[in-house]
Amino acid sequence: QLVAFTDPPLTTVRQPVHAMATAAVGALLEEIAHQTVQRTEFVFQPELVVRGSTAQWVPGG
Repeated sequence: QLVAFTDPPLTTVRQPVHAMATAAVGALLEEIAHQTVQRTEFVFQPELVVRGSTAQWVPGG
């Protein structure tokens, strides 16, 4: 991970890659099994990983 080498440590958004891959493979297997193609939409919740590059907001600051 590149963020380990930055100073200050960068705030990032962590994507649920495992859940995304699992859903994609599951949808693909469904289409293969039923020999149909249909649009499938997935919504995943990312996670904000706050590190040293993000300061707390100060009113008037």
